[in-house]
Amino acid sequence: MGLVAVRFDTGGEVADRWGDALLDAGAIAVDVAEAPSVPDVQMVLETEPEQVLPHWKGARLTALFEADADIDAAIARAEAAIGQRLAPHVIEAIREDDWVQRSRDQFRPVRVTERIWIVPSWCKPVEPSAVNITIDPGLAFGTGTHPSTRLCIRWLDANLRRDASVLDYGCGSGILAITAALLGAGSVTGIDIDPQALNVIRHNARVNAVRGRFMRPRSLKPRSFDVVVANILARPLDRLAPQFARRVRIGGSVVLSGILAAQAPALVQVYARWFNIGIWGGEDGWVALAGSRRNEHGR
Repeated sequence: MGLVAVRFDTGGEVADRWGDALLDAGAIAVDVAEAPSVPDVQMVLETEPEQVLPHWKGARLTALFEADADIDAAIARAEAAIGQRLAPHVIEAIREDDWVQRSRDQFRPVRVTERIWIVPSWCKPVEPSAVNITIDPGLAFGTGTHPSTRLCIRWLDANLRRDASVLDYGCGSGILAITAALLGAGSVTGIDIDPQALNVIRHNARVNAVRGRFMRPRSLKPRSFDVVVANILARPLDRLAPQFARRVRIGGSVVLSGILAAQAPALVQVYARWFNIGIWGGEDGWVALAGSRRNEHGR
């Protein structure tokens, strides 16, 4: 299958916003890497009063589109969302296998906790006796390298009880659902809006000998879970709060990540309507929230 890549350098403090805007505009994947060509200057963006985002020196973004996508329209939509013009950029046609090889070159085995390693499918485990989660990211988010993913894995390692039912909402590569299964969860369910991500997670589940149910949101029947984990972004987490309240059984847990530290207080306030919730941990400006579902009497 042919693909089209849009590549550009930008300040690290706006890299995530550009990535989100391009995904909203139709990109099927966005890769973010260090960009040594961006000058080493202090760059800070205030998106809300008194909110300062963590920043890198510079980032190189590569947005991947289907070959028949309207690239100019996608860029225009992303620019409108960000409120500024896209930096000088390169557009090139690439083969999907070329993209996959480039992605592979970036990933190495990563130790997340004392006993958990994330191992790309093309690498041998560093510690064969550890809990090795074999991941082939393909065109889906979730390789264990981002702080938000690591925070969720650490929560699962520290808190997940055996035989628990787990819903991974926005599952991407399936890394969190697979982690839960390998830690002894009784059942795992993964939800994603992207059909490509669902193909990736089904492949990754087979590689890890994990059984689970992976589907789009509309296919999920009404039921509650012992644990709902969502590593997405603050804005959709805000919108999903009432749904997660229905999905978590009384006494069960919700784990939320993909949240900047400055965004946490507002989300805590939203979820406090149904959960006893607070900041569970943080790394590099990112935090994970965790809480237990209260009953109708507030207990």
